[in-house]
Amino acid sequence: MRASRALLAAFALAVAADLGCLAAGFHAGHVAAKVLLMPLLAAWAARAGGPRLLVAALLCGWGGDVLLLSDADPAFMAGMACFAAGHVCYLVLFHRHGPPRARAGVLAVGYAAALLTLVVLLWPDLPAGLRGPVAGYSTLLTAMAYAALTRIGPVAGLGGALFMLSDTLIATGVADWPQLPRPDFWIMLTYVAGQFLLVRGTLDARSVPAAAYREVRQTTP
Repeated sequence: MRASRALLAAFALAVAADLGCLAAGFHAGHVAAKVLLMPLLAAWAARAGGPRLLVAALLCGWGGDVLLLSDADPAFMAGMACFAAGHVCYLVLFHRHGPPRARAGVLAVGYAAALLTLVVLLWPDLPAGLRGPVAGYSTLLTAMAYAALTRIGPVAGLGGALFMLSDTLIATGVADWPQLPRPDFWIMLTYVAGQFLLVRGTLDARSVPAAAYREVRQTTP
């Protein structure tokens, strides 16, 4: 228990340091803190008994974090591939959890509409070589966020939505759209919160028997 609390405290400290450095414009501090975030969260998830796929998803995110510290185009593509691999881990994990909850069909329409709107709006302003990869990655990310909500629950669902928001902010920057002040701060804030909530929701869902989900589906109009 103490080790788990220590890891969570270390993660919270790294988050605070990273966001503080971004707010202050201290790039070296941001780099030092960023590379610690996902390993600490993965260690906490593993210590808490999280499944291997959850830990793998976080380590894929760590790979993406490290690669995106570079401004080179190949590093951006490789970072996107790492995050995509993480989304695949999440998707497999969420689908193993059980069948979708009630109203999944209605939610699917909403997520699909959000994806289509984003891709259509971004498409003309993205570099030609990134249009296909960004569209494919966005589809995978949206599927992950949808599965988090419909198969795990609202906490993980919020995490998936924040992950989508974080990557949307990155995409609008690539498309050269107007940005908020300190855009990296908002990108990291939504990203770290999203990853933490995905972990928290997944860990919480372990204690809910699959039979309970079936009962909810049978009794929900």
